[in-house]
Amino acid sequence: MQRMFAAAALGLGLVAATAPAQDMIRDVDLSSPDMVSAEMTRAEVEATLAAATAAAPADFSGKRLSGLDLSGLNLSGAILRAARLNKTRLAGAKLDGAVLDQAWLLEADLTGASLKGANLFASQMRRARLDGADLKQARVTADLTGASLVGASIAGANLGADMRNQSMGLIRTVLKSANLERLGARGADLSRADLEFASLKGADLTGASLKGAELGGADLTGVTLIGTDFDGADLASAKLSAPIGLDQVKNFDKAKNVDRLIKE
Repeated sequence: MQRMFAAAALGLGLVAATAPAQDMIRDVDLSSPDMVSAEMTRAEVEATLAAATAAAPADFSGKRLSGLDLSGLNLSGAILRAARLNKTRLAGAKLDGAVLDQAWLLEADLTGASLKGANLFASQMRRARLDGADLKQARVTADLTGASLVGASIAGANLGADMRNQSMGLIRTVLKSANLERLGARGADLSRADLEFASLKGADLTGASLKGAELGGADLTGVTLIGTDFDGADLASAKLSAPIGLDQVKNFDKAKNVDRLIKE
């Protein structure tokens, strides 16, 4: 019971501290056992998954699972709210429909993982690896600063800011300095996302929304922009080279700092 209250407190603390780009890392000792250790083995995780049913999905809320190798496991529908999965290996794992709200996934390896329809609200995912991951239709407001999503798909996903929680500050997706090369983002909502200094080389942003997004210093070389909405997007010092479909974008005249674009 005490552990459950502690996990809840950690989760609430995360939400309360989300105002400055969901940054509470400065207030947390990332070297503490709570953040780097595991209280379960892979075998115990597998046993919990095996006992789960559609009516009672596997629940790992608040569990310490950092550093485990959970590669290839089927965690679809699992509840991982406020779980600690720092540096955990989840390569090739299935997390379709999983609840990862307020979870800690710092430097986690989700290479090739499937997170279709997953929920990642206020999750901490700095420097996580999601190369080739599938996040179609996912709901994401995570801190992915320095993360790698090379060749990943966020088609139809909602990474837009959560406008219902303004009293707590803007809760949004942060992809600052992230590697988003060849990202598949058709129809994705990236409104008000922080994409400063991100590399979007070769990304497909067909029909995506970049309303109010921060793209300062981002590399947009070779991006596909057919139907992309730039209403209110900040393009200061962004690099725009050899784009595809620039003549078919929406609201480019309403973008900010277009005169400061770096064109080649």
